Amino acid sequence: MLALILPDCAPDPRAPNPMLQQQILDILQAPAPTLAGFVAGPNASALEAVRALQPGTLLYVWGGPGSGRSHLLQARANLSEPGQPAGLFVPAAQAGQRLPALADVDTPLPAVLIAIDDVQHLGAAAQSALFGLINRWRTAMGTPGAFSLLCAGDCAPRMLALREDLRTRLAWGQVIRLQPLSDQDRALALQDQAAARGVPLGPELLQWILTHHDRDMGRLMALMDALDRYSLARHRAITLPLLKELLAHSAPRP
Repeated sequence: MLALILPDCAPDPRAPNPMLQQQILDILQAPAPTLAGFVAGPNASALEAVRALQPGTLLYVWGGPGSGRSHLLQARANLSEPGQPAGLFVPAAQAGQRLPALADVDTPLPAVLIAIDDVQHLGAAAQSALFGLINRWRTAMGTPGAFSLLCAGDCAPRMLALREDLRTRLAWGQVIRLQPLSDQDRALALQDQAAARGVPLGPELLQWILTHHDRDMGRLMALMDALDRYSLARHRAITLPLLKELLAHSAPRP
């Protein structure tokens, strides 16, 4: 007679499923930012200025958290024009390593557009390199080697806690402030995306998202996309409990 050997303890059905949690994290992965996916609201002129950047121009955009400045920079850097390579996006965390080579006039530039994000976080070495890069940009203006610079920060150039000569140079080109989106703008954008997908978005669910989740529209759009896919994967209607379940599964475990 065969003996049935049972484990010392049965698995807890309430324990988190690592495979499911990874699937949820994959679902929540935000898609690459695009200019078409930028919710302009009162920032239509800023969007057009970013889209129309040509070699030899310098543009500085600024705004508070969730204003979409990083979205704009990444989207423009990813935009390939016929016969031109895509731009280069440099976040502040990588600026110290990447900007010195870009500032070196003897090193060919890898792109005709360089986008540097969160300049307010640049350390001393990165500030020096950006100073040199802006000087290189000005020298190359009007030549076959001309390129465009797109920089972003959380305040106007004169208010940045950077070296004075760098603050002055960041204001050499056009400076545009990104205005915050109103709750109405954000609600309309979410409703438009939901309608395009044929997803019912009830007022209770919409209000909860707007009051409890990130104000950044890129992440809000990614959440809507994730919720749509999650509801299909779970064969359940989109409701507030389903959204809370999605967020609970995606939350980091202690």
